[in-house]
Amino acid sequence: MSLLTLATADDIETLLPLVAAFHKHHEITQSQAQRRAALEMLFSGDVQAAAWLIGPPRAPVGYIAVAFGFSIELGGRDAFVDEFYIRPAVRGRGMGTQALQLLLPTLRQMGVRAIHLETRQGAAETLRFYQRNGFEARSRYHLMTRVL
Repeated sequence: MSLLTLATADDIETLLPLVAAFHKHHEITQSQAQRRAALEMLFSGDVQAAAWLIGPPRAPVGYIAVAFGFSIELGGRDAFVDEFYIRPAVRGRGMGTQALQLLLPTLRQMGVRAIHLETRQGAAETLRFYQRNGFEARSRYHLMTRVL
């Protein structure tokens, strides 16, 4: 059994408590109805995105959600890690690293040339985790967002 399972619309009920835990941890204010609507949109086929369950599909310990885009600068399709969560009780066992090691070749097969992510400022442990897994800050760039 693989550590990663591509999630489908049938997994919304499984994903909802994981997403809620991620949001609580990161102090993201969103109602359960808003989370459900976002997951329904993710699986609707109307957006270029995917989510994978981490751990046993019946009792996953986390998830990773990825949105796809395009970059002329980077030579084609790119991806952005939207959310990446592992339950606190099982962190530090290498599951996050293993999940990334399994996901990256899958994304490469999908034509993804680069993958981006953001992490909270001051989150030193999280930053070290991503650096250990080959992510580098792009010093010439600063992520900016405008919510519509």
